[in-house]
Amino acid sequence: MAALETPTNSDDREWLEADGLGGFASARADGTRSRRYHNLLCTATQPPAERVALVAAVEAWLTLDGERIPLSTNTYAGDVAYPDARALIREFQHAPWPRWKFEVAKGVFVEHEIFVPRGRSAVVMTWRLSKPRANCTLEVRPLLSGRELHGLHRENREFDFRTQAVADGVRWQQYGSLPAVQGLANGRFDLHPEWYRNFLYSDERARGFEHVEDLASPGTFTFDFAAGEAQLVLGTEAALVEIRAADGPLSARIGAWRRAEKQRREKFQDPLSRAADAYIVARGSGLTIVAGYPWFGDWGRDTFIAMRGMCLAGGRLDDALAILLEWSQHVSEGMLPNRFPDAGGEAEYNSVDSSLWYVIGVHDLLQTFVRQNRVLSRAHANRLWRAVEQILDGYLSGTRYRIGADSDGLLRAGEPGVQLTWMDALVDGRVITPRTGKPVEIQALWLNALWIGAQVMGRFALEFDRGSRSFEARFWNEERGCLYDVVDCDHVPGVCDGSVRPNQLLAIGGLPLQLLAGKRARSVVDVVEQQLWTSMGPRSLEAQDGKYVGRYEGGPLQRDSAYHQGTVWPWMSGPFVEAWVRARGDTAAARLSARKKFLEPMLAHLETAGLGHVSEIADGDAPHQPRGCPFQAWSVGELMRLDKIVLAPINSKRTGSSRAEARTSRKVRTRRR
Repeated sequence: MAALETPTNSDDREWLEADGLGGFASARADGTRSRRYHNLLCTATQPPAERVALVAAVEAWLTLDGERIPLSTNTYAGDVAYPDARALIREFQHAPWPRWKFEVAKGVFVEHEIFVPRGRSAVVMTWRLSKPRANCTLEVRPLLSGRELHGLHRENREFDFRTQAVADGVRWQQYGSLPAVQGLANGRFDLHPEWYRNFLYSDERARGFEHVEDLASPGTFTFDFAAGEAQLVLGTEAALVEIRAADGPLSARIGAWRRAEKQRREKFQDPLSRAADAYIVARGSGLTIVAGYPWFGDWGRDTFIAMRGMCLAGGRLDDALAILLEWSQHVSEGMLPNRFPDAGGEAEYNSVDSSLWYVIGVHDLLQTFVRQNRVLSRAHANRLWRAVEQILDGYLSGTRYRIGADSDGLLRAGEPGVQLTWMDALVDGRVITPRTGKPVEIQALWLNALWIGAQVMGRFALEFDRGSRSFEARFWNEERGCLYDVVDCDHVPGVCDGSVRPNQLLAIGGLPLQLLAGKRARSVVDVVEQQLWTSMGPRSLEAQDGKYVGRYEGGPLQRDSAYHQGTVWPWMSGPFVEAWVRARGDTAAARLSARKKFLEPMLAHLETAGLGHVSEIADGDAPHQPRGCPFQAWSVGELMRLDKIVLAPINSKRTGSSRAEARTSRKVRTRRR
């Protein structure tokens, strides 16, 4: 057995294969699994929620000329790897799906591929020998779990090892409450039940969580390479109905699946568009966006922020419409859910900005329809505008958590013990960044939402005028040359929080209506660039602040305490770069300079952590190590928005609206009446 302290060809980058339903397969590029979330078959039983891990991994061995050679790597407690195939890896590629090339003898290679077909809770695995060889076989042993996504599986008497033969394979129902798993293969299955104990998940250990799991294996698939490529499909029964019903040999049916999936992926024009496809998933009769893999579900603010880049900039207008229509059903007292729990249950309404981001999303969608000369049906337009009206009326009259318009036209929000903004870390009941009062980005969102509503429903114009007159006067921090982060802190008039955070950028960039212009806008951008900007995006707090924490590491308490106290957030690069460009007059030269200075270094991150994707966060201190969720929707979405809209050639699209346009942009009205 190989000790993990001296791994060969170790590669901790992670790959992701998503099924479009909320489920996925994921692991590391070196073939190891270091998270409880690294699985081959994770399915959403109520898409995209109630996800369960059904198949964790496989153990694969090649027998060549009598010698057993490993083609997989598993890690166990005691920092031991067995088997350990990392030294045999000669090549790894993550596009169009994960593919490894193992050298099993001099000049003899095995290519191993894994892909998940869109819309099916299944994973396809193939192994191909580079040169025909006699007396060469492959043994693949599935390692099954059967638990909710965030849990761990341990040996128990309830696990059902019984194996039922089905056409082209076998069926397992490891627990009666979970979906049955089928394994279809062009090889032979032999029953040989075993428990495999004490798998180690090193990333969970580093994060301060339980990190040891037991897995069950009902038996082994054996393939003879003399017959050609080895093929194994693992999936839920419902996912495999189509392939089982199709005509022809199994190998031909699997080949047709692979060709169709490859052709589908080849239609994406760039890596960010390919990445975006992983997050857009089914919910109800419509769509939503998974906030991040492997542990997030769909969150309100994340969905609407990511949608602007993934769907609108990415040319997926019908998907954007389906998302907004699906979420329009969930307005309650003017609020949209912060999130839908992954384990099911009632939606959580504890966000002040999710609803406002929804209004921005509706505006951007309708403007895109107009620019592309597309006509939205009256029924759909009415549903969207009705949701917007409910949100604005709910906030004007007052709703949960003291959210409501104040006499100065600005939006107050917050109660003790509640985290309402995107800076929402909560540790043992203590809100780390409560920001109670009037947070700066909430005002930018609120005034943008009122402005949008006023274009179609003129009765919101007065509220917009009142708030816009108050904003700059109340938020300008003359001493620092930027904006306060919160005014009327804890609802005490005149008390201000001068923390330098990136939230103030939304008054200049990131939203349709720019609230701050001229020298003050340039000053804000300069302060943020000097104090907050890193190669991965802006820090959430300047390093000179006494509350600053430079590294996101340790157990849950340490990490959550650092989450918004200096940690870098790549999604905020969107508002920053757009503000930077707008503050320089939105010229062709400014766009080109911003692309080279800010966007291109961030795009290099696509090959460093979550392969083809962008991480959730990074350390505030150099070298700004990627942290958190390795596949994050709004990080990908905002880079797409920058790439395709904000930094596009100067004549392709305007990036925003000036305050003077607030009463002249009336095109959306014609789409409703």
